[in-house]
Amino acid sequence: MLKLVTALESRSNHPVAKAILEYSGNNIPFLTVEDVTEIQAHGIKGVVDGKEVVAGNKRMMDRFNINIESIDFPAMVTPVHVAIEGKYAGFFTISDEIKPDATDAVKRLRRKGVREIVMLSGDNELLTRDVASQLGIDHAHGGLLPEEKVEIVREYISRGKGVVVFAGDGINDAPSIALADVGIAMGAMGSDLAIETADVVIQTDQPSKIASAVSIARRTNLIVWQNILLVFSVKLLFILLAAYGVASMWEAVFADMGVALAAIFNAIRIQRKRYDS
Repeated sequence: MLKLVTALESRSNHPVAKAILEYSGNNIPFLTVEDVTEIQAHGIKGVVDGKEVVAGNKRMMDRFNINIESIDFPAMVTPVHVAIEGKYAGFFTISDEIKPDATDAVKRLRRKGVREIVMLSGDNELLTRDVASQLGIDHAHGGLLPEEKVEIVREYISRGKGVVVFAGDGINDAPSIALADVGIAMGAMGSDLAIETADVVIQTDQPSKIASAVSIARRTNLIVWQNILLVFSVKLLFILLAAYGVASMWEAVFADMGVALAAIFNAIRIQRKRYDS
């Protein structure tokens, strides 16, 4: 079972697939893998070494009319059921780990003035709420399908209480990333669809970089307004001087090219500032 599932999961970039590959020691067997289909928020199926293999959650098993064993899984694990040739073969259990900088990420977002932080997950409700409680997140929703995540994002947008930002990394998150006022894709683990849909791409897999992106955006906005005020102020001054016959040709050149250079040098300051806090 492990060989068949490892060969199948090697065709996916989902975090669950990567966890199973890591469990197998990243030893991908040389088996023929054909007709691979990945179903959002359900699982993956394909033909491996001539056998139909289905791996995923309970919804995936129900979709293919496969009866699974009645097992009470602990709330903190996510089961991945496996069926081979239409028959239940067994399961894997996967436990999520909180990223080392996740707590710091939430604290930094609070300091940036983010009023409400919400966690939307396809994992089970108890697991989602437990993780949210540990991180100090305001609200948590688990067991969500992609369309259910979209509905929650749409609800927050309809409230009109501020900018709604959604950060995610998977195919399941792409619709919500596209719908949000600002969509952020975590580039290190993110799917191509999530990255292509996003307005902002974080090149690493660190949630704390979201707060850094907020700092960069605010700094950029400030400098843009500084440049606008600088250009208009200088232009207006020289228009008045020219109206009274005081401004010379060289002063007019400074009012044009000089102010443009000043704006460029002012903008360069964005690159010289650190945004770690």
